[in-house]
Amino acid sequence: MSALDPAKPQVSVIIVSADSGPSLRDCVKSVLACTTPLEVLLIDNASTDSIPQAIARARESDPRFKVIYNHANLGFGPAINRAAAQAHGEALLILNPDCLITQDALQRLLDVLTSEKKAGLVGAVVCDAQGVPDPASFRRDPVLGRALATLLGRKGGVNAQNVPDQVVEAEAVSGAVMLMPLRVFELLHGFDENYFLHCEDLDLCRRVRDAGWRVLLAGDVRVLHGKGGSSRHRPVFVSYHKHRGMWRWFRKFDPASRNPLTAAVVWLGIWSRFLLKVPGQWLRAARR
Repeated sequence: MSALDPAKPQVSVIIVSADSGPSLRDCVKSVLACTTPLEVLLIDNASTDSIPQAIARARESDPRFKVIYNHANLGFGPAINRAAAQAHGEALLILNPDCLITQDALQRLLDVLTSEKKAGLVGAVVCDAQGVPDPASFRRDPVLGRALATLLGRKGGVNAQNVPDQVVEAEAVSGAVMLMPLRVFELLHGFDENYFLHCEDLDLCRRVRDAGWRVLLAGDVRVLHGKGGSSRHRPVFVSYHKHRGMWRWFRKFDPASRNPLTAAVVWLGIWSRFLLKVPGQWLRAARR
């Protein structure tokens, strides 16, 4: 990253909301409590809970904060892209609306981004309220061979106990917390907008690597993640788009997709899995 322009924020923090609930207030509060020069771009995907509007009223005197309203739910990646087009920072921090960031965590992520050679994207370890790391913080490309190995019970996957606690190179990190230079994001044309929700972070990490930059996990940075405020009341909707994202990633990047028979079997497996999950998701939603 180049020398900072004192007239510009160092970081543009982008938060996408979609009926994200009260945790959105805490997320925005945590970011604005940071002392790093920054701006917060909250982009709202047609929420009906009125919380983005309430935050906007409460923060109207803070020049660092801006709300962008979409008139429909555009999806995660498209919303990030629209906010990034209005960003002024040298780096983008993509932050889920149920995450809480601290100044120490933000500064450490920036230090890794600026000190590691060819760093194109830096993630953090996201944790639940008990401090247990989410294995999705440190991921590998979900190619078919690995998926089959997991189904057959072979070892080698990541669990909460073996998430790294130092800076390591990764194939992919969690989309809940991702820091990258704005110029890299722009050179890659941002997120692939053909994903609506889920797997677009895997796609972006893959394209960062394919373009010659490194994806890094700052394993010593732990960020509290509330896990899906908007997904709890729309589980089938979220699950549908997650499975749709799996299929798109497979078709774009997995060499196995070149075999028509294999592709057909994978398509059937993905959508059979989705259909099997629907009854349980409906039941759990009805009990809430």
